Amino acid sequence: MLTFTRKWPVANDIATRYCFRSGLKSGNPGAHRASVPVVRDLRKRGAMASTVWKGYITFGLITIPVRLFAAARGERVSFNQIHQVCGSRIKQQTYCPHCDRVVERSELVKGYEVEKERYVIVNDEDVKSVAPASSDNMEILEFVKAEGIDPIYFDASYFMVPEDAGKKAYYLLLQTMQKSGYSAIAKIAMHQREYTVVVRPHADGLLLHTMFYPEEVREVPEFRRDDNVNVKPQEVALAEKLVEGLAADFDPSKYHDEYQQRLMQMIEAKREGQHVPSEAPKRLAPVVDLMQALQKSLGELPRKPASKAGQAEAAEATPIDKKTSGRRRRATG
Repeated sequence: MLTFTRKWPVANDIATRYCFRSGLKSGNPGAHRASVPVVRDLRKRGAMASTVWKGYITFGLITIPVRLFAAARGERVSFNQIHQVCGSRIKQQTYCPHCDRVVERSELVKGYEVEKERYVIVNDEDVKSVAPASSDNMEILEFVKAEGIDPIYFDASYFMVPEDAGKKAYYLLLQTMQKSGYSAIAKIAMHQREYTVVVRPHADGLLLHTMFYPEEVREVPEFRRDDNVNVKPQEVALAEKLVEGLAADFDPSKYHDEYQQRLMQMIEAKREGQHVPSEAPKRLAPVVDLMQALQKSLGELPRKPASKAGQAEAAEATPIDKKTSGRRRRATG
């Protein structure tokens, strides 16, 4: 049965904000906008990773019990909203403008707006009744070559870990995919939606990546190839040399979020009452002469130290005969 509720007029400040220290409702509607932020501590906690999905992955008649763990998460400096008057952290509470009171979490239900000012109320049982089979069973639909998947479709990454009962079948699948060079396409339901996923082999096990659907990938009219732009072969040749000069094996440990580090340094300096120096942004002028800019860029490339293998090859390529060299010196003398 569909249940509709009327959407009542909403006040300007729906989420009533309270000051922790005073416990009094703010009388100024713009108080939250005038509040100042305070940073949360970014020190890493040694928390155990939690399972985000538990079920089975199947291909053919083989069923493997597995768990999924989030493979990565973003870390950033986050701020709290502080009441500038008393220095206390602001608390947000859910406010009902129709009843003119703060609403407890236990009174809240889910609603979907089907038309203006009308909602369909949906409870947990309704959601469970339409849950797909992929909510606890991940069936492999097909195998594809990894290079055939455009990375623009990749969303989040997960570690797939086998249960004890499924380890042999898990490593059979892993080794087969490693040897064949194929990745698996499957479907899985979690976080109240169904994902198309790619499962690919890694040195330590199977990785799962959720993917965007084609309709979720945006189309930007400005993002297109312009055939009216002509690039000269000499420019391409110089650009290739520049690329080769900057080429290296990918090492993620070399890259860090320097902006977050500077934020924390600024916060620590303010905490100690020290002056916070600012850096002037670099001004970049548009390139007028592309060839000149490429040549200058090549000249500014750092010299890469020759590897031991390269030095050995150079020595072998130009052997020196000491006896012959001595004769030549005596002959010329």
